[in-house]
This record gives sequence, C-alpha cells and structure tokens, in this order.
Amino acid sequence: MRSSLHICQMRNVNSSRALEIIAFSKGSIAAKQKIDWFPIRGLLRAQLSTKRSVIRTHQIEMKRSASSISKATPRAKKPRPSVPEYHLTPSIRDESGEIVWPAPRAQIERARNLIIECASAGKKTLIVPDKDADGLTSGAILQKTLVILGLQPQLISAHLLQKGSNIHEESERAAMAAHKPEYIFVLDQGSRKGPPVIDDPHKALIIDHHWALENDFPEGSDHVTACSSPPVATSSLLTYHICNSLHEKVHESCDWLCVMGTHGDLGNNLKWEPPFPDMKATFKKYTKKALNDAVSLINAPRRTSTYDVPAAWAALTAASSPSDLLKNPSLLAARAEVNAEVERCTHTAPKFSGDAKIAVFRINSAAQVHPVIATRWAGHLQSPKLEVILVANEGYLPGMVNFSCRIPRSARTRNPPVNIIEVLKGIAAKAPNPTLRERLGESFARGHKEASGGIVPKAEFEEFMDILEIGKKPEGSGSPKKAKKEAASKQSNTLMNYFGKQTAA
Repeated sequence: MRSSLHICQMRNVNSSRALEIIAFSKGSIAAKQKIDWFPIRGLLRAQLSTKRSVIRTHQIEMKRSASSISKATPRAKKPRPSVPEYHLTPSIRDESGEIVWPAPRAQIERARNLIIECASAGKKTLIVPDKDADGLTSGAILQKTLVILGLQPQLISAHLLQKGSNIHEESERAAMAAHKPEYIFVLDQGSRKGPPVIDDPHKALIIDHHWALENDFPEGSDHVTACSSPPVATSSLLTYHICNSLHEKVHESCDWLCVMGTHGDLGNNLKWEPPFPDMKATFKKYTKKALNDAVSLINAPRRTSTYDVPAAWAALTAASSPSDLLKNPSLLAARAEVNAEVERCTHTAPKFSGDAKIAVFRINSAAQVHPVIATRWAGHLQSPKLEVILVANEGYLPGMVNFSCRIPRSARTRNPPVNIIEVLKGIAAKAPNPTLRERLGESFARGHKEASGGIVPKAEFEEFMDILEIGKKPEGSGSPKKAKKEAASKQSNTLMNYFGKQTAA
C-alpha cells in the first residue's frame, strides 16, 4: 500500500450518524485503525447533500520517520566559516604611500643603530627574551647578530623570568641589575608604562608586537613595535627584519629561527607571501616538518610544571639548525609531559555566560596548558553568538588564576572584529563594585586583541565570573521544539473543542 493518507468517505445519513475517518499508512499500526468518530452537527450537516456523496481527496505523501532519514541520507555538515589569510590583512601606509611594515621605519632605524652601537662598544649586554618560541627565537636571533657584528660572546648574558613574573616586578629588576649590563634588549615580553628596566645607568631597547600605546614602555627605554602595523608581525620576524640588513651572515644563520618563532605565534599554516618575506629556500633547506616539530619542542619546557625555560634557551642557542633540537632528550621529555597534561584537561566541559558570548573552561593544572586548550577549543566550538573562549587555570600559581582567551573560528570574520582586550575590560566595567578593575591588576587583559588573558587573584576572578552570569540561560533560548509544544498545549480553538462544544449545545 502506498504511503499516503486517504480520507475515504463522508456519509450523510442523518444527524445521529457520524463522520468516519480512516487513515492508512504503510508500516504504521495506529494508522490502520480508526482515528475517531465525530458527531455531525450544525454547519457541517448543512453543507452535505441528501444523497450519499463521496469526497475524494488528493493523496498526501507521508513523511518518512526521522530515523529512516538519518539512515538513508546523512545530515550534511555545516561548513566551517572561511577565515581570510593572515597575510591579506590590510596594511596601513605612510604619507608617501608606502606600506608601514613590520613597524614604523623610524623605530626600525633607531633599533638598528642601537644594535650596531652595542656591538661596537664591547660592553656587557643583557638579553631578556620571553619564554615561548617567538620570544626565545627573537633572543637567539639578536644574540647571533651581535656576535656576527663583533661582540664577544662572553659579554652577552641572558635573563629568563621566573614563572608567572614580568619585567616590572622588583625581584626581576634586581636580578637583571645583578648582571651589571650597559645595554639591555627586552624581546616579546609585552610592555606597559613603568620605571626604568633597571635603576643603574643603561640603554634599553624593547622589541615587541603585543598591543601597546605609545607611552606603554619603561621609562627611558627606546622601542620598536609591530602592534600597529598590520598584518602584525611576530617579535621574531620583527627582530629578523631589523638584523637581516646588518650583515649578510644573519640570513643564513637566523632564517630558520625566524620561521620557528613566527609559526609558534601565528601557526604553521601561515602563507609566507607579501608583506611577509620569501622563505621558500628556508623550507627547502630544513623542511617544514622539522621546523614545526622544533617549535613544539621549544615551547614544551615552559609549559611543564617545573617551568624549565633555561633548558629550552640552552638548546636553542647551541643549535645551528632545527634538526639539532629534534633529538634533545630534555625537550622530548618535556613535550611528552605537556601532551599528557593537555589530554587530561582538554575534555573539561564549557559553561556559557548569560548572553552566550563567552565560553568558560575551568581547569586545575600546575602546567601552562590553558593557552593550548583555549586554542584547541577555538577551532572547534561554534555558535552564532559566541565571541570568546576563556580557559581559566586555578592550579598554575598559588592564590592566582591564570586565564587565556581566544576568538573562536566562527567569530573571526565578524564586523566589527572581536577585540578580546576590550571585551574583558568592558565586562570588568560592569562590576557592581567599581574597584574591581583596579583590583584585577596590571596583568589583566594583556597581550593581543585576538589572544589575550591575564593573571588575577582568585577572589577577583570570581567577581569577574559573577558578572558573566555563568550558566544562566538568556531569555528565549529554550528549545524551539519545546516552545512549539508548549504553544500547542495552550491553544484552545481546536477541532476537538469545536465538536465538543457543538455536542454540548
């Protein structure tokens, strides 16, 4: 029997007889039975002729069951949002029409002059690189350049910050001063307005790409920053660009470090097309796989619970190519530890803010895995309203919450673009207690517009979470099916009610 609904016939014998409706449907038990008998009264009876009549209807094709549909034709996957290639980010131009990249020309020239001066002076020099692949490779590029330019290696020292610290902490300033440097280069540390890098006489250069205003730098220092020259270059790429023109040997000894640092921050799918330099020869010489594997190995020590950044720095500065890093036992052990911890923490279920714009993951780990987990979830979690992935780690530093934020892939093409720094500051501004923003500290909402975070006291972080109304569903966010069901249950003008009223009359 065809899958169809037949209203077979309507008989008008007299007012006491009834309308019989029989439904037939293939594969349905209930559909082969009588649905109901309705008394015929009033208007319906007047419309029927005195003679027996048969009303034939169009056959209505029955819908298949949901289960049969899912088995027959798999549901098509929702296409992933298309994200523009990073190198295609519109650049800004100066008065002459030239692209300002990777930083303002005047800043780059001042940086080159200071590096040449440092190499010629033959004085104690301190390099202060950040802990990740971008920061460490920036420092290694500068160190190699200074040696190529003639500075004796024994005059160069490195200072690596303690876990959870920054260059503005008094303990770090004292540790840097202990080297008695006359030249200090701070690379990829981010920056903010503050006292001089150290109190003793010195010359300091900040090389960076994190978001900063013109006066967001230590007193008395010079700076070169890529933050206002899109597509924003990494600190390693900026350092390479500054140093490459100073000596022909810089390219052959530092090109692989530039690629490693850049992939460490921007990912290994980056296309090295203008305004980025042509690195085809570098990829051919070292292979993309070796370069990317080296990135993960150099990034691993700073993520471990022991925060073994010195091991990464020692391995990197001793290497002459990425292959020298691939069999390093300490780097391999660190990566294995980090991978296991990421796997343990990455399956944490998210909770959403009341407006569904923020997805919050809360983990507890002594390892710095919160940025990795934020990046992973940003590539998978999708929602029309979602703007920020926030992963909070309560176990990284005693009494503090370290959190990392990323923009989900589904929100990367929004117009206007999502600015995480402004989102975080905007949330803090809504606090019932107006002192919250100040109590969150200087390490709140730092970094990049697309990748920010902070280190804040636990009590203040909970206040911040209260503003988000985690777990509260926005109005009208219920299931559409449930809403339809509830609406149907409230409907009073139904066929059954109509016939019931007629019978009662």
